[in-house]
Amino acid sequence: MNFAEAYSAENENSLVNAYYERPAMLALAGDVAGRQILDAGCGSGALSAALRDRGAAVTGIDASAGMLALARRRLGDDAVLHLVDLNDRLPFDDGAFDDVVASLVLHYLEDWGPALSELRRVLRPGGRLIASVDHPFVAYTFQDPRPDYFATTSYTFKWSFSGQAIPMRFWRKPLHAMTDAFAAAGFRLSAISEPQPDPAARELFPDDFHGLSSRPCFLFFVVEVPPPATGSES
Repeated sequence: MNFAEAYSAENENSLVNAYYERPAMLALAGDVAGRQILDAGCGSGALSAALRDRGAAVTGIDASAGMLALARRRLGDDAVLHLVDLNDRLPFDDGAFDDVVASLVLHYLEDWGPALSELRRVLRPGGRLIASVDHPFVAYTFQDPRPDYFATTSYTFKWSFSGQAIPMRFWRKPLHAMTDAFAAAGFRLSAISEPQPDPAARELFPDDFHGLSSRPCFLFFVVEVPPPATGSES
């Protein structure tokens, strides 16, 4: 089993993905019927499939050809999928999407600026970016020795997939650096969320449920492209 397949298998039904992160993203997205949505960093397409099931028209992008192959297998040959690195210009017109979802992807980037600028460009006025990242407090505790909280620092976390220990590199930012990056890209903060896992996970994952429900794991943002300024009301 290659990395993409192992990662996808873990993501499919795990506590933190299937019963915590994905439900939280869908809850923040709300009613998406008829909306054009870009899934930025779509991976093997689990979130794309859930959004499509709710009536959205979804376009997926990812920097991994292996992940996109799995997404196409899940979503079908007619799925709109592009091999794109988030650090590059996106192959879409200005204002092409109503929403962008970025599920656990921004924390792989040292500098959020170029990606956020492009995501804002392809969103229509009033459009939303819904993003989840490693919670800065949790990421801070992973690092040994403990770094300066206010600095942007990288750390490596080893994930075990199918008996393989795969080192993954992340970038941890303080909360203010995240909100500053959104503001610098022209977004307006709508919500910051620290949700709880799905209660159904209590029986499915009795050993891990309490820890996830009592300590932060991921941080969720909803930021908006401000609508065009209108003239003063008479």
